[in-house]
Amino acid sequence: MQIPGISSQDPLSLSGGPQSALGKDAFMSLLVTQMKNQDPMEPTKNEEMLAQLAQFQSLEEMSELNDNIVGLAVLQQSNAVLEQLTSSSALIGKDVRYVDPDTEVETWGRVDAVRIDDGIAKLQIGGKNVPLGNVLEIGVPPAP
Repeated sequence: MQIPGISSQDPLSLSGGPQSALGKDAFMSLLVTQMKNQDPMEPTKNEEMLAQLAQFQSLEEMSELNDNIVGLAVLQQSNAVLEQLTSSSALIGKDVRYVDPDTEVETWGRVDAVRIDDGIAKLQIGGKNVPLGNVLEIGVPPAP
């Protein structure tokens, strides 16, 4: 029986694109192919097979953990935006002392509306958009 050789000139085919990942089926297919094509005089040891299976299992669990962490981060970000919106909406109709974002001067004004802009709550005070973080005090402005 003649076995054909493999050279660097042989075409290489990868299914999927740069986003493809090895799944369980692909791993098992590779493992079965490896077992079929191993040297019968020096077969792969059980310990090596178990090590490969353990590495794959570990990789799969890390991938699931990563997906969970990403989901948690997205949830935390949306909760932070919701918290800002809730906190800032309580200021509508109230007088606040704030640092003007344009002039850096502390001044008083009444909050007319609130909106979220790029994940940051901004209060509309006298036609200006003031970040919630610029508010210094809520109360009654001093008499002129």
